[in-house]
Amino acid sequence: MAPATAESRVESPYAWLRLVTAIVIGTIGGVGMWSPVLVVPAVQADFGVARAEAALPYTLTMIGFVFGSIIAGRMADKRGIIFPVVLATITMSAGYMLASQAPSFWVFAAICGLMGFMGSAAFFAPLLADTSMWFEKRRGLAISLCAAGNYVAGTIWPPVLEHFISTDGWRATHFYVGVFCLITLLPLSLLLRRRPPAQPAPAATAQSGMARPLGLHPNVLQGAILVMGLGCCVAMSMPQVHIVAYCVDLGYGPARGAEMLSLMLGFGIISRLASGYILDKIGGLKTLLLGSTLQMLALALYLPFDGLMSLYVISAVFGLVQGGIVPSYAFIIRELFPAAQAGLRVSLAISATLAGMALGGWMSGKIYDFTGSYQAALLNGIAFNMMNILIAAWLLYRLKGGRRATPVATTA
Repeated sequence: MAPATAESRVESPYAWLRLVTAIVIGTIGGVGMWSPVLVVPAVQADFGVARAEAALPYTLTMIGFVFGSIIAGRMADKRGIIFPVVLATITMSAGYMLASQAPSFWVFAAICGLMGFMGSAAFFAPLLADTSMWFEKRRGLAISLCAAGNYVAGTIWPPVLEHFISTDGWRATHFYVGVFCLITLLPLSLLLRRRPPAQPAPAATAQSGMARPLGLHPNVLQGAILVMGLGCCVAMSMPQVHIVAYCVDLGYGPARGAEMLSLMLGFGIISRLASGYILDKIGGLKTLLLGSTLQMLALALYLPFDGLMSLYVISAVFGLVQGGIVPSYAFIIRELFPAAQAGLRVSLAISATLAGMALGGWMSGKIYDFTGSYQAALLNGIAFNMMNILIAAWLLYRLKGGRRATPVATTA
């Protein structure tokens, strides 16, 4: 690798250009997470399948996303971020074009799963890991800005897709989305060609040698982080997945629930950006503990209050406190593990949060079916949230209890 130039060092103008590029790539590539949701009614009518079957493409997309993130992260560690991004661009673009010609529902569903696995998975966690390599002093802000691309995609793409699906049909919409992704993402990916500069070893790994961050075996620590990610997002999923259905049950109608969800995601963007400053000030574990505690308190507010205005306010508060939780995991990984492992380990952590969202949405629905109320589902989310808090507090105790030593002068 060529010697690092001024432009390829951390905090350089190129690093900021690279961050902006990652945000744009994440926003465009984020279409892969939202189109399977919006196309459900059109696909159901076109192929004549039941509603549960029509939702299968989304399920396969998310399953592919979880496992694809891990593979893409490992690719980024070995070959640089440009390789998985280019591969994902080609796969997702071709997938959209092929999906527009799908002769049967099962072919369409299989293509969606492939696009999640080898497509959109590369546009979130691996990008977070790569972005973290280019910043030190403002690493938290950079990670949070990069992660915001996913929320921006969730704000921009749904109305755009809904418009074109209703006017031109889902097949034409899928074809042109594929073309758009190809002609935008490929040129943008060229800006990510440079490999990140050499990274200093994390200070937290020095206490017992590079192999034992916080005095724990790396796999034990990674496992604790995965359980935290699962727990916080089981809780997070309850209002995000079920707020529309909850409003229908209360007699407010689905439109009110959709407005609350939009409000939640909108304030989530604010939270995600603000968390970047907090991460840089107090570190990853403290930020995670703060965000998770506030999320649990906000979730608990849904128990006593179910008035229309109350739900609007609580949904805004919930979005405002939870947006910084997921970026905290990427920051924690970079604090505790060697940089050479960042792509894989960040992707594992983010995959755990996605699994938590999927599990939490399903669990809340099952609990509702069994009890006929969302009260027990809320309590279940609070319990998982408490598990996240306890693990974060334990890791923070180990960090503060002398488990962190002087940084070593080696590179990872």
